[in-house]
Amino acid sequence: MSQSLTDFAALLRSARTSAVHLEMRDGYGVDNEIDGFAAWKRGHRLDPDDRSSWWRPWLDLVREVTANGVLIRRARVVSEPVSDYIAFEHSGTFTNVAAGEDIRWLPRRSASDLALPGNDCWIFDSRVVQFNIFDGNGRWVHTDQTEDRAVVEFCASAFEAVWERAIPHERYTV
Repeated sequence: MSQSLTDFAALLRSARTSAVHLEMRDGYGVDNEIDGFAAWKRGHRLDPDDRSSWWRPWLDLVREVTANGVLIRRARVVSEPVSDYIAFEHSGTFTNVAAGEDIRWLPRRSASDLALPGNDCWIFDSRVVQFNIFDGNGRWVHTDQTEDRAVVEFCASAFEAVWERAIPHERYTV
């Protein structure tokens, strides 16, 4: 399934109570982040006081959805020491938190005994799972969605197991 940000926005806006995101890669080659990652590697950092410079339209969408009472949580399973990409993500995560996301980090070594899905995923209202499929270089390939109850329950259980062990963003250092 091909998906645009507009399609995803509609899916996120359809959530009534929760949207959770499980990320498990140490690097992404997502087109809309490549320039920011390159700038970060050259020393550029986001200014907490300059919200207009933050990632749009994503953060606006998060603010809209959370203002409607939807809890958005993101859990990241990461290798340590972290990759440059994860350090880049960590340095900008304050923007996601300011927009309304609750984010936690789990060192991969603490996830060894957890059953996890094979791909990153979003779970909306414990009713639908969207898997984000990436190639070996971290480039997004496509999405798969399912409402299969067993898959939804497995992914939701995996997310909650990670969430329970993970470290809140404000306490996790890279």
